[in-house]
Amino acid sequence: MAHFSHDGLCFHYRDAGEGIPFFFQHGLGGDTNQPFGLLEAPPPGFRLLAFDCRGHGQTVPQGDPEKIGIAAFADDLLALMDHLGLPRAVVGGISMGASLALNFALRFPGRVRGLVLSRPAWLEGPVPRNVAVYARIARHLRDHGAVCGRERFQQTDDYRAMLRESPDAANSLLGQFDHPRPADAVVNLERIPKESPHPDRRQWAAVAVPTLVLANRQDPIHPFEYGETLARVIPGAEFGELTPKSEDRERHAADVRAAVNGFLARHVGGTRHTGDKG
Repeated sequence: MAHFSHDGLCFHYRDAGEGIPFFFQHGLGGDTNQPFGLLEAPPPGFRLLAFDCRGHGQTVPQGDPEKIGIAAFADDLLALMDHLGLPRAVVGGISMGASLALNFALRFPGRVRGLVLSRPAWLEGPVPRNVAVYARIARHLRDHGAVCGRERFQQTDDYRAMLRESPDAANSLLGQFDHPRPADAVVNLERIPKESPHPDRRQWAAVAVPTLVLANRQDPIHPFEYGETLARVIPGAEFGELTPKSEDRERHAADVRAAVNGFLARHVGGTRHTGDKG
């Protein structure tokens, strides 16, 4: 386990492998176990890194609630890269992590050598349904605690509708009640779903590094068309369709690994860029 101090917080991060740095960030309510569990091991020739965002995982304390958001998370990634002495890296993530990565690529283009956006849940604005359902989960957590709140949420129309559309998405909503610090989860759920990587999609056309966008159907939290839109607007972006998690979680994970490893090998692997550190 590794930690670094920044802005009065102790950030937890994981670091495995040697080669070109590749940050792959977790989604809302997750932690470093999500990207490391999904990819299983660093792709050959790459150094896989991820950190627990503010209010998530083992990063403590939560700090200023006003800094719970995509831009602050991107600032924290920059601080970690500086701490590790990494001038450039491939950046990516899942859902919220994808939004963090796109924000980082737009604001710090000189620090990015590749971009991986898996199952994006934001475009230039949030998914209204996500904002509403996560706010309701936050209220149940605040008013009833994790155990009772989870039981009450399972009786709502929101949960039952999600369960009919996508059992995996419904299960991910229940997972928000498992946060080890419910008070932190409430702030996360009230603030982050309202965010976006950038309010003007025209700015995405400025992305000038190899980009991979991944999406799957049967996932109302992460609309398939959001992935298609990002891949269409970002110049030269590759698009890959994943097996829906509700159909086959193992096949979904295998699809992610194959797509990410293939993309990195084709577009980023090979001779290291001057100044990159393994």
